Amino acid sequence: MNASILKYLRANGEQLDADIALALDIPMAQLKVQVAQLSASGDVICCKVTRFIDGKKIEGTSCRLSCDLPAPARGRKPGVKKDPSTEKFPE
Repeated sequence: MNASILKYLRANGEQLDADIALALDIPMAQLKVQVAQLSASGDVICCKVTRFIDGKKIEGTSCRLSCDLPAPARGRKPGVKKDPSTEKFPE
């Protein structure tokens, strides 16, 4: 069952525990035990979250793969400056 959780997280990215249980048709109590095992082994990173959707408070555990890093932002990075000696000005 742990393999199916990992496969689901690979395909869908970070998810709430309720969404994982619903998608994989696993009882929430069983999912919490399996996610705890995956977290202890270092395969999954979990944190408690509170979300407000349409004014309704939803508390749960957000899970993601431990190796799943966000993509770096596009564009220029802060602190990177152009070398003024390489700039060419039209004459």
